[in-house]
Amino acid sequence: MTSVELAKDHDAGGEADLSFIPLSDPDVTFAELSALETQLCSPRISNGPVTEAFENAFAAYVGRKYAVAVPSGTIGLLLALKALGIGPGQEVIASPYSFRETVHAISLSGARAVFADVDYWSGAVVPAKVEERITASTRAIIGGNPNGHPAPWSELRAIAQRHQLVLLEDSTEAIGSRYKRELVGRFGDIAVFDFAQPLALTCGEGGMVVTDDVDVAVGLRRHRAHRLDQRSSVVVSSAAPYQAGMSDLTAALGLAQLKRLDEILERRRLIEQLYNAHMQSFEGIKPPYVGPDVTEVNWFLYLVHLGTRFTRSSRDAIVDDLRIEQVEAAAYCHPLHLQRHYFDLGYRHRDFLVAEKIADRAVALPFHTHLTANQIEFIVETMKDASINIGAGAAIY
Repeated sequence: MTSVELAKDHDAGGEADLSFIPLSDPDVTFAELSALETQLCSPRISNGPVTEAFENAFAAYVGRKYAVAVPSGTIGLLLALKALGIGPGQEVIASPYSFRETVHAISLSGARAVFADVDYWSGAVVPAKVEERITASTRAIIGGNPNGHPAPWSELRAIAQRHQLVLLEDSTEAIGSRYKRELVGRFGDIAVFDFAQPLALTCGEGGMVVTDDVDVAVGLRRHRAHRLDQRSSVVVSSAAPYQAGMSDLTAALGLAQLKRLDEILERRRLIEQLYNAHMQSFEGIKPPYVGPDVTEVNWFLYLVHLGTRFTRSSRDAIVDDLRIEQVEAAAYCHPLHLQRHYFDLGYRHRDFLVAEKIADRAVALPFHTHLTANQIEFIVETMKDASINIGAGAAIY
């Protein structure tokens, strides 16, 4: 059954097939299909005017002056670091509990990723821990909005100003969330978004970098690709670009999704509410948390944070039991400092205890707008049964 057929079935009040429940399923309607058909029938499907229209619309949505479309959040952050002149011999502070593809851009730029531990409840980087990691080589701080929950941006901004550092915002997981009533994407000197599945706004692949600094915007575009009026030239300009543009085909899908974003987010919130209702009787899990300055959270994934009587192996057993029952779930996530690339940089187990603790006990459950009430009830009951099977006890967080 296709996404469109599932959407029609969902809208009609029908129940989707319980034989397999995917972790994600994009919210695609006839609006997106029509946009793609129109673009496929046009004389241009590579980078062009539709991409520019998507950039303008996204900048207006976030409330920033400039938006630059890119192939992914990774490339977006890489271009941002290049535009800022950050590279070998310099350090960028980031969270070890984050979307790995974004943070990888630090290494791709030649700079060194320096990690700071996170808050147990929100998963966001702790400002005091960030400040402890600042050295003479530090050039920037990357604050993330993990799983859609905004970071403590006021405190991070104060630290960046105090040490004259660039503040970068990783909003790859958080489109639509708000901190102190302001949309995410407005807090960093530069902010990066990603549009890959399973994000709420998805183009299949793609991303956007936003800023209010015209010099940064020019630098981003210079490193991204040649301008359209330079395509017929064999001359290389002052910077050899990465040829990292977005196609008009991708942008057409992104524009259609952006127009429906409020609807998509509202449908996802309804799914979240159904989950929450069933989770209330699940003993031994950490209750959902929203920070005091956070106005709105639009979750990237529906995460269940198991209590400390659960171990990493018992979490993995729950994921395996769900998969046996044809429910696609995932362990979320493996801390960056324990992955091979960063291990080779000298990081070791127990370097960031909070990140390790929450990562060892987080389970991502299917979360998309095509889930039905029956499916959600089945998922939660299956997870409860799995937790009983492994002998986990009462709630200790």
